[in-house]
Amino acid sequence: MSVGRAYGPSKCMGSIYTNTRHDKSSKQVAVMEQRKDRRLILFPLPLQGHISPMLELANLLHLKGFSITIIHTTFNSLNPSTHPHFTFHSIPDGLSESEASTKDLVLLLSLLNAKCVEPLRECLSSLLSDVSEEPVACLISDVLHVFTESVAHSLKLPRLVLRTGGAASFAVFAAFPLLREKGYLPIQESRLEEPVTEFPPLKIKDLPLINRCASEDYNQLVAGLSNGAKASCGLIFNTFEHLEQHALATISQKISNVPIFPIGPFHKFFPAASSSSSGLLSEDQSCIPWLNTQAPKSVVYVSFGSLAAIKEAQFLEIAWGLANSNQPFLWVVRPGLVHGSEPFPSGFVESLNGRGHIVQWAPQKQVLAHPAVGAFWTHNGWNSTLESVCEGVPMICMPCFTDQLVNARYASDVWKVGLQLEDGMERGMIEKTIRKLMVEKEGEEIRDRALKLMEKANLCFKQGGSSFQSLDGLVKHILSLEPFVFQTQSQ
Repeated sequence: MSVGRAYGPSKCMGSIYTNTRHDKSSKQVAVMEQRKDRRLILFPLPLQGHISPMLELANLLHLKGFSITIIHTTFNSLNPSTHPHFTFHSIPDGLSESEASTKDLVLLLSLLNAKCVEPLRECLSSLLSDVSEEPVACLISDVLHVFTESVAHSLKLPRLVLRTGGAASFAVFAAFPLLREKGYLPIQESRLEEPVTEFPPLKIKDLPLINRCASEDYNQLVAGLSNGAKASCGLIFNTFEHLEQHALATISQKISNVPIFPIGPFHKFFPAASSSSSGLLSEDQSCIPWLNTQAPKSVVYVSFGSLAAIKEAQFLEIAWGLANSNQPFLWVVRPGLVHGSEPFPSGFVESLNGRGHIVQWAPQKQVLAHPAVGAFWTHNGWNSTLESVCEGVPMICMPCFTDQLVNARYASDVWKVGLQLEDGMERGMIEKTIRKLMVEKEGEEIRDRALKLMEKANLCFKQGGSSFQSLDGLVKHILSLEPFVFQTQSQ
């Protein structure tokens, strides 16, 4: 099955989408002209790993001729000056200072889903009633904004959803009822190494949970993610067919009434120099001149993303494991990475003799594309995993929670482009894993596979590639959605 070119029918009002290929005819010219009078409203989840792909999707659709409006919360508010070609509208999220600073991710998402309902409804109503702007074709929201389904339905506004994570983890989330029925959930500590036979090669310990347990709020979010996708007019993935073909086919079978559009990797559609920064953290460019002084494929790049936190004892083991490996390393130590303080071991920095470079945040895409980088020690957030795949950089996998666990297992056991740190965070094991990947025969084989996978990634977004065609299908699908809200309000 060729997912992305064989879609399920849409149940959304006015959709006349078909499976025909995009041809270079007079019809294509008509479609191009039609694109100029449609506006899309996008609503990202206000977290770093979700904002970036949503804005990259917005850039893609803007290049296809759509006008773009971005709705965002005051929490982690966006800077409109970085994207002057979009229109931005901020809505109040109602979070108190303590709620906005919570480290409980599930609580934060639950609060946003509860408190943003009316502000979003009011903002959308205002935008939809503005007859001076182009008709709105649809809302595209993050799939974790589960409340947007009811809001869009009440306004008769077609709604598509973006899954900023991978397809494999989404398929597992959607199967939570089955996993409970089969006895995998709730997780029992004595069964961690047992296989999940419905999702090879996952083990029970790889199921996408937080601290191997699921609260009621977490279960509600997972159910909302799955049900919201089923109720949508289309499901967009930042992935590509070759990478996750089996998972995409599984999802397409399970929700056959919703068209699926795997159009990633989003960031590869743009030249690196032209992509606007959408980060919430300031990038330290000092690492690039430092990388320029290093030998090809010699540097271990270490970054655990924007949310993960580790214990002080783990931090110290990581520090000495890096130092003892004798490989140069670039390490992102952002504020909040370590529970408590961030003390480097006594004499640690001095012992490096310039072999290590430490920053609070790095321009990651630029770093991974640098010829000096030979490995990426990552938490396996989806953006990081996909960016590593796209640059052919082998991974050292240290997942922390939720979908990262699934992504890491796929990187190590399905695509076989990485090694998992599964036996604890001890400096000797860290040193051994780094050296295995960087200087031993097994590392050479992993690097060869990573480069072959990179070649596949670099084909999919070019003309004729699977993501190129899927993006074309998404554009046609959006244009088939009638702007019902305007018609309803004018009657």
